[in-house]
Formats: sequence, C-alpha cells, structure tokens
Amino acid sequence: MSADAARERLLDADPAGVLEIRGSFALVARDGERVCLARSLNRPLRYFLAKGPDGPELFVADRIDRLREMLAAAGYAAQFHPSYTRMAPAHCVTELRLIGCPDPGPTYRRFFDPPRGTLPPDLDVIGTAYVAALQAEVRSWLASVPTGEPLGVLFSGGADSAAVLLAVYHELLARGESPARLKAFTLAVEGGGADRAQARDFLRRTGLSLLGEEVEVQGSALDPLEAVAVIEDYKPLDVECATMVLALLAGIRRRYPTWRFLADGDGGDENLRDYPIEENPELTIRSVVSNRMLYHEGWGVEALKHSLTYSGGLSRGCVRGYAPARRLGFSVFSPLTAPGVVAVAEAIPFARLTNGSHDALYALKGEVLQRGIARVLGLECPVYPKRRFQHGAAPAAVVGRRFSADPLRYRRHFSELYGPS
Repeated sequence: MSADAARERLLDADPAGVLEIRGSFALVARDGERVCLARSLNRPLRYFLAKGPDGPELFVADRIDRLREMLAAAGYAAQFHPSYTRMAPAHCVTELRLIGCPDPGPTYRRFFDPPRGTLPPDLDVIGTAYVAALQAEVRSWLASVPTGEPLGVLFSGGADSAAVLLAVYHELLARGESPARLKAFTLAVEGGGADRAQARDFLRRTGLSLLGEEVEVQGSALDPLEAVAVIEDYKPLDVECATMVLALLAGIRRRYPTWRFLADGDGGDENLRDYPIEENPELTIRSVVSNRMLYHEGWGVEALKHSLTYSGGLSRGCVRGYAPARRLGFSVFSPLTAPGVVAVAEAIPFARLTNGSHDALYALKGEVLQRGIARVLGLECPVYPKRRFQHGAAPAAVVGRRFSADPLRYRRHFSELYGPS
C-alpha cells in the first residue's frame, strides 16, 4: 500500500489494521494534537518532545544523532540529551498528545498479539508452518527487488542464515531466474574462525559452493567503539555483533561499490528461544518459554523495567543490523523478523516440547528448520553447533583482543559521544 494509506491505519481506533502493512516500515501520522508512531521489528524509530514558545514540538527520526541535529537546527540544542530521546517499541502504535506542559506520557496500543502455543507438539507440523511462513516473506521480498539486481545473504553457515539462503535460492528457481545473481557472503577475520569452515562445508554438502564468497579482513578492522557510535547503544553483545556486521559490510562495499540488497537471519534466535539462558541471571527456562515474545520485546511496555530511551529485546537490538547497513548504503532484510514468521514461532508449544530442559530447548531450532526445509523446500539443511556471529567469524585470540571484557567501556564511550551531562 502507499505510505499515506499506511499512515491512516495508525490513526484508526482499532490498531489491528497496522498489521496489514507488509514489509519494513517506520511511520508517523498526525491528526491535530494527536500523533501516532509505529514500526516493524527490524527498523528503529525515535522521537524527542521539545518545549517550544507556542507549546510542545515533536521531532521524529531513526537515529539519536539525527534528533540532535534537528533540535539544533530548530534552536533547541540546549534541550537535548540522549536520555531524553524515546524509542517507539515495535508491535505497538505509540500515541502522543501535544497539549502542553507537562506533556502526558505516551500510550501504547498493540497491533500484533499472536496467539501462543496453539500448534500441536509435532516438529514436522511446526517445521512446515515455520518454513512456509519464511518462504512467503522471501517471495514478497524478491517481488519488491528490481529484476536483475544482485542479491546477497550474510552467511555464517548457522541455521538461520542457512535457512534464509536456501529459501532465497529455492524462490529464485521457482521464479525461473538464475541463482547466479545470489551470493553467500561469509566474514573471515585474520584467516577466519569456525564459521569459515562451517560455511564451506554447508555449501559443499548442499551443492551450492558456487554461491560462496568469503570476505577477508584484518583484526584491526574490528572497532567496537565505532560500532557504539553507529548503533548508538552500548549493550556488549549488540556492540560486538554490530562490529562484525560493519566489517563484513565494509568488505562487501569495497568489492562491490553499487550492491544494495542483502538478506540475513536476524531474528531466528529470538523466534526459537535459542540463547543460552545460563548467561543471564535474570532468566529461567520458565520465563523464556512462558513470556510473550520475550526475546523480541523484552519484558514489555507494561513492565517496570521497560526503558523509554530504548525498547527491549530485538526491538532495541535491531539497530545492530539496520544502522551498519544504512551507514554503508545497503538495504538489509530479515524475513525472520516479519510478523507472519514470528506468529508461527509464538504458536509453538515450547513448554510442552521442552519440559523444563535447557538442552531440549537448544536442540529445537535445528530440528524445526531441518524438518521444515525438507518438507517445504525439498532441500537438505545441515545444522552445526550454535555460536554467536562475533565468536565464529574470527579466531578466539582476535575476539579476546578486540572486545573488552568490561561492559562499562561501551557505556562510557556512548556518553562521551554527546559530551558531559
């Protein structure tokens, strides 16, 4: 639909119509003093409410530094501080009323609330539904890409990037197009970590070795403090991931100055709850399998821990892919963040399938993807031990050397970007 038609959905009394907006979006709509904002899971949307001589003035952008620039241009530089910026949470219409001082807080109307645990505890059924939803999103994405444009997948050989690569490859064949326009880009820092061998083995076993292209960089190319500035965040895992994404995208850009369209597997870990619970003392397996979209949204906008400056989960972490891509001129799409795919994931009866077992939970993603890809795409999908992107793209010594063990380092650097408080 057109952007204007999409904006009308934001202003409707029933927010459910926003769910009919397909693809990636970040929108703002105004009706008098009432302003509504909404976004998809894979795009950030931020705002700042300034005090003007005639009342409140609202500024909206995708970045904190862009808000600072807009405020300075309007003569409100003295009002700016990064902690006063706000991030609209995904899956909700954020509504503001510009009616004076003090300004009322935002209200949130949820437009995406999929039913939970409705699928049977049958991995064949679950896998088929999940991969069918993934394939539908890939089909829509390819229909929106100009014919003949080259396509790339950010590829580690892990289960999620592998599923996206196979889905894109299968859909190109179904459309009668040559898969020669498709490449699988793998980052190899100082000779590469485990991902390099994993990616090669995956492509060999699936007969897709001709799609592989390795992007080699030196360890000096990994600059986590640059990543802090690019993603405007300081959470260590997101900073480290963004550091690797920046290195990979910069390598692709040097090699292909005009390349635009990329896909990745971001969101797959969140969908299938595939994070090590033991690393986070705030989590238990019960909280992970029982809370609605916990890894997508954090504890939710109703929770005391909800941050206004940052929303939670992947709703916050989406900048780790979005911001580096914007910086380097790419359009990156992850079909696994689309509501149709997330809805299937939420319908999985995690508690019944895992029965309190961490190991059963961690094994689930590989089983779901292997079975679904075999049934929907008719292809083999080898599965390897899970590792984070930042740990698989480089030797362990390089990872230890380039990334700080002190998470406060990133927070301090973020604060320094804006001067003293």
